[in-house]
Amino acid sequence: MKFREFSNLGWQVSEIGLGCWAIGSEWGDVSDGDAREVLKTSLDQGINFFDTADVYGDGRSEKFVGELLKSTSEKIYVATKSGRRLNPHTAKEYNLKNIETFIDRSLSNLGVDCIDLLQLHCPPSEICPKIETYEMMDEIVKRGKIAHYGVSVEKVSEAMDAIQFPNVKSIQIIFNIFRQKPSEIFFKEAAKKNVAIIARVPLASGMLTGKMTKDSMFPKNDHRNYNINGDAFDVGETFSGVNYEKGLEAVEKLKDILPVGYSLADLALKWILMHKEISVVIPGAKNKTQVENNLMASDKDDISEIITNINQVYDELIRSDVEGRW
Repeated sequence: MKFREFSNLGWQVSEIGLGCWAIGSEWGDVSDGDAREVLKTSLDQGINFFDTADVYGDGRSEKFVGELLKSTSEKIYVATKSGRRLNPHTAKEYNLKNIETFIDRSLSNLGVDCIDLLQLHCPPSEICPKIETYEMMDEIVKRGKIAHYGVSVEKVSEAMDAIQFPNVKSIQIIFNIFRQKPSEIFFKEAAKKNVAIIARVPLASGMLTGKMTKDSMFPKNDHRNYNINGDAFDVGETFSGVNYEKGLEAVEKLKDILPVGYSLADLALKWILMHKEISVVIPGAKNKTQVENNLMASDKDDISEIITNINQVYDELIRSDVEGRW
């Protein structure tokens, strides 16, 4: 496993981490046994960065991560998120009382006294430029409940707002071959300010594994079934907001330029890791095999020679549909 610096915290995090949404909820059924095996395999293979949230299975994912923490003496960096439990999920509800209450619940779920990294969970856009947002988070740091904080965002504009505040240590954002906008301006500004970048949805909800077809079916409790039009939450979280059939067309073009020994998932993850500003990429997994497959990209050869070809597929088929939305 290769490791990268995470902001100015002195953390050396595995360049491939684990996104723990799938072991919580909304990706079909994942048994308790499979969830625990996903976490154990990840740890055994050198992953030391685990990203979860209080709404993944209403705390289910956090509790599994908490079990993992108890099972090892190795240093694990745990990032969780807070804010999406708000109902209604509006800017005025982002106050100290509400967020601290959620954090207290996460502390209990994880079985820790202090959370390594707490991220505001895709808050309304108007939250990101407000100084009061970060004064609230600074107060929670002072109370010893979180060590550091960041923001998980949907839009590049939200990321740009958040990094203006010096104690924001990380931004989590959707970044993959189908969502390239963050690299155009935001990455440079984040690097200047030494803000860590966590790349989520790296495989475009599985589309960039190359295993899906126009006839693929998804379980009723899988967001790839019920959020295809953004009915439950931001449509960008499902297939990166890309039209399904157009995404499949782009996948076929990417398959045509695969280097020898590469799977499409390898290519998708390696493409992200080629961006030096990325601190960690967090593919999810529903079973042990998916964890092992995700890790292969780290040791693959450089793909500099075909970066232009990869980006051309995005420019021709995807850019016009997604560039102005996020």
